[in-house]
Amino acid sequence: MADAKMIAQVKDQPGFIAALDQSGGSTPGALKLYGISESAYRSQAEMFRLMHNMRTRVITAPAFSGDKVIATILFEQTMDGEVKGRPVPSYLWEERGVVPFVKVDKGLETEADGVNLMRPMPDLNALLDRAVRLGVVGTKMRSTIRLADQAGIAAVARQQFEVGERIAAHGLLPILEPEVLINSPDKAGAESLLLDELKRGLDALPEERQVMLKLSIPEQPDFYLPLIEHPRVARVVALSGGYDRHTACGNLVRNHGLIGSFSRALLEDLRFQMSDDEFNAALGAATEEIYGASVDKR
Repeated sequence: MADAKMIAQVKDQPGFIAALDQSGGSTPGALKLYGISESAYRSQAEMFRLMHNMRTRVITAPAFSGDKVIATILFEQTMDGEVKGRPVPSYLWEERGVVPFVKVDKGLETEADGVNLMRPMPDLNALLDRAVRLGVVGTKMRSTIRLADQAGIAAVARQQFEVGERIAAHGLLPILEPEVLINSPDKAGAESLLLDELKRGLDALPEERQVMLKLSIPEQPDFYLPLIEHPRVARVVALSGGYDRHTACGNLVRNHGLIGSFSRALLEDLRFQMSDDEFNAALGAATEEIYGASVDKR
């Protein structure tokens, strides 16, 4: 079962969640943004080694601590890796005070009904067992929504809740992430349909069950307050969705109770070529901005 102190931190402590879960498809882009071109590595193993080095640099930086970064979402291989000779999850919690989660989805199916469902996860139970052994508190899984299509959005919500139940059965806290894409031609309409489907799914959960939700920052400020206040919801966090950090934080600050869970917007100013002082200063500035937008609302 998940550690009660970790759960309390995730539910109640001011701060934000760092997303360090770029997978195989998004890793080349993340490395390129970091200043490492595809010509710098010749194999997937070398690519992941470089990515792990980047994440290690982030995790061990002074700004990456539990007083502002309350949790982080890891890629599976990062969860299985080590930092300073210790398993990453235990290092995060015991040395940095940061609660570890792990991304469990295997990417997206082809679009149908304006949405992309998650691909099958045949090894999910084995991954969840490993996560429990390593001291991970919860999981995250992503679907995407492009169109305001009732059938498609209902299918996304249904799949998220179904897989979430499998995760909860292992004693882990699931983060459901049905992302409405920021380039949707009717983002507000899609968000309205999604809100209804999420409320329906939450109302159907057993009384003792809780989930987290990771959602795009809504077009209408405070639109997701009914989810934030729902008794089955531990916390609602926001993805940056492709916005730069300044834009994402400007949108986030208008939503009470919603905290950040950023990836690219957190890391966008970091470069491989930076000295440690430059790197730590850039990460520190990003951390302060995201923390402020998560905690100090207008």
